[in-house]
Amino acid sequence: MTLVKAETGDTVAAQRVAVIGAGIGGLVAALRLAHAGLDVTVLERAAAPGGKMRSVPADGARVEAGPTVFTMRWVFEEIFSECGADLSDRVELRPASILARHAWGADQRLDLFADPEASAAAIRAFAGPGEEDGYRRFRARAAEVYGTLEGPFIRGERPSPVDLGRRVGLSGLGGLLRIQPFTTLWGALGEYFRDPRLRQLFGRYATYCGSSPFEAPATLMLVAHVESQGVWHVEGGLSRLAAIIAELAQENGARIRYRAEVAAIAVENGRGIVGVDLADGERIAADLVVANADAAALGAGLFGSRAARAVEAVPPNARSLSAVTLCAKARSSGFPLVRHNVFFSGDYANEFAELRAGRLPDDPTIYVCAQDRADDDSALDRPERLLCLVNAPALGLERPLAPTEIATCETNLRRKLTECGLTIEATPGTVTTDPAGFERLFPATGGALYGRASHGWMASFKRPGARTALPGLYLAGGSVHPGPGVPMAAQSGRIAADSLLADLAAKGRASTRRWPKAVTSGGMSTP
Repeated sequence: MTLVKAETGDTVAAQRVAVIGAGIGGLVAALRLAHAGLDVTVLERAAAPGGKMRSVPADGARVEAGPTVFTMRWVFEEIFSECGADLSDRVELRPASILARHAWGADQRLDLFADPEASAAAIRAFAGPGEEDGYRRFRARAAEVYGTLEGPFIRGERPSPVDLGRRVGLSGLGGLLRIQPFTTLWGALGEYFRDPRLRQLFGRYATYCGSSPFEAPATLMLVAHVESQGVWHVEGGLSRLAAIIAELAQENGARIRYRAEVAAIAVENGRGIVGVDLADGERIAADLVVANADAAALGAGLFGSRAARAVEAVPPNARSLSAVTLCAKARSSGFPLVRHNVFFSGDYANEFAELRAGRLPDDPTIYVCAQDRADDDSALDRPERLLCLVNAPALGLERPLAPTEIATCETNLRRKLTECGLTIEATPGTVTTDPAGFERLFPATGGALYGRASHGWMASFKRPGARTALPGLYLAGGSVHPGPGVPMAAQSGRIAADSLLADLAAKGRASTRRWPKAVTSGGMSTP
């Protein structure tokens, strides 16, 4: 929602908004609020924007150390357009023809393509005509799941189960039941695929939100439809996208202060929110706050006791997965890498059982992002930027991994890659981040990278929404509705800004005389 200034020149600049955190959710909220005329200050304790969309230096290069897949382009096209900008003018995007290359050993490989017919043909050659038919039925169901949830869930404020039923209406109730919210993703995949390798491949979609396919709901098959609508390579990586949105927010009047750590949200009796207090003692005056920190940090009291009561705490057993990541500039040989590559474990059920028990798997599934490649898998005659990732339990706060465990993890990773034909040279410039490292970056999470785990049909409804029990405090980021992932976190910032602006209008802080009606992202007009 963009509030359009009236001809009288009245604005809501007197409303001061502090945005805690320059992750993608906070940046989008800041951009939209600054564009609407509010006085916006973003406070980020790191030295650069992006949050989890970060890069790290490795042997003279910047390696993307966070998200690497860009989907749901429409989210960003709409956000830029609503603020008077054009995504294509600011960000160079190249469509991927190969979505990912998957391997189960040295002689078992399967590519998924942007062209679904090419994927169907590849699956037929890999596993037979029956699995090709299953893939086609699976794609159709994934499209139905996405179509059912986009309007009432992805675009809208967080609904309760009853609210969701009301939003889809009587005609949509059948669709809600058909998307199998009470079935696990792994169980639902058995209806389409007999080949365990294909169940493993599409079951991996649960890990996109840090969850287990054996516990996550079947609704996550919508990821297949999202990917079928396009995957893009972002020039400069997703950390560059964050920097571009930060620049656009500043162009619209937002101020961004880096190395500014917020210690508390300041609340006074009778006045409500009066600002935020920095760790160095400075107070930033504010009437409203958008917290782009993990919701677990608020619930744990890291921003003061009053803010802690505004959200529900996240217990350790409800956290999503963490990871052990290795970022390096190194030579690779053997396996023909493309941009996105997945090397699967031999026993998926055992891998997630070990994670559930709080252990690093002995035989992990490994994701490798070769960041200097696109779809061309020709051998490179030079060192390349690589991100290697294995899932890990989010116990970086309660039980940090010992150095020997991390060393064993790297040994198992290299052994697995070697079994699949890939050799990556050891390099002293490798940057390793484990759950304890992610806990230091994102406190009170234990290293969880996706907020709550999406386990069980109620999991999505347990994520907090934009509004909180503390008037004037709003939430954004991957730990809140509509969920993790770059486009979803961006959408959360959009919803937070819309909610804040709608509440200002409803409370008379911006009267209908000063603001003509404008259309919200959910399609409703607001004074």
